[in-house]
Amino acid sequence: MSSTFDSLASELLTLRDLLRYAVSRFDAAGLAYGHGAGNALDEAAFLLLESLHLPINDINPFADARLTLEERKFLLSRIEERITGRRPAAYIVNRAYIGGMPFYVDERAIVPRSFIGELLLSGRLGSDGLGLIEEPAAITSILDLCTGSGCLAVIASKLFPNALVHASDLSGDALNVARRNVAESGEADRIELYEGDLFAPLPQGRYELILANPPYVDEEAMAALPPEYRHEPAMALDGGRDGLAIVRRILAEAKNRLTPDGLLICEIGRGREILERDYPELDVFWLETEESSGEVFCLRAAALS
Repeated sequence: MSSTFDSLASELLTLRDLLRYAVSRFDAAGLAYGHGAGNALDEAAFLLLESLHLPINDINPFADARLTLEERKFLLSRIEERITGRRPAAYIVNRAYIGGMPFYVDERAIVPRSFIGELLLSGRLGSDGLGLIEEPAAITSILDLCTGSGCLAVIASKLFPNALVHASDLSGDALNVARRNVAESGEADRIELYEGDLFAPLPQGRYELILANPPYVDEEAMAALPPEYRHEPAMALDGGRDGLAIVRRILAEAKNRLTPDGLLICEIGRGREILERDYPELDVFWLETEESSGEVFCLRAAALS
């Protein structure tokens, strides 16, 4: 393979050359996407830019820059790794972004990709949008269930400056990734991580805001997952027969852990129809993002009582 890389590196000189080559190879290989990029072009651009420690929002300023020989060989090896290993680019570069905020990630935790994070960072939940959270500075207690890499806990700590954030996860491996992100966030004094099943490991008390991005892939979809998704911990994806096994438990227990005016925000993927069928009495408010509709819901504590 080294001789092949040497030959290619002598012909593909610029970042634009390597981008074109990567997109062609990715398309020919039939790769699957969804870990921060939705197509071959975006995946290739992210892989190349992040590997070179360049800003990932726009490849154009660097597209015609000639790369050193070592850089070209390095990028070619990563393009090949993406194809042969079918690992998401985020795992190859150990980096993922939510709303432009970077997080460390490896195979111990699911690749961060949360519509809840996008909603929080967009400001749409505040007084200038939906009015669900009118005074962020007034929020003092937040819980992030199924925290994984800790991304939502970190985002919440940034947006709610007076809040103590608790975050729980059943996976000790995922929490080790979260500890790194918490340490690098500069918010370690306001984020506490707990290992255990949902609410079980948490101290007594109630929260003004509960965020939950639980496993919600149903049994049929789990069986059909592309190779890229099989690099992620199965327990972070598997939501049981219909995808809502964990969501049902959260709904059953959240009423005892929310303050009287507290708010639950939960991501459930494609389970809206099932949720509305099984909980017709719930006053559910569905939240939309630029890329999703009916995948995140919110409930006031009173609706769960």
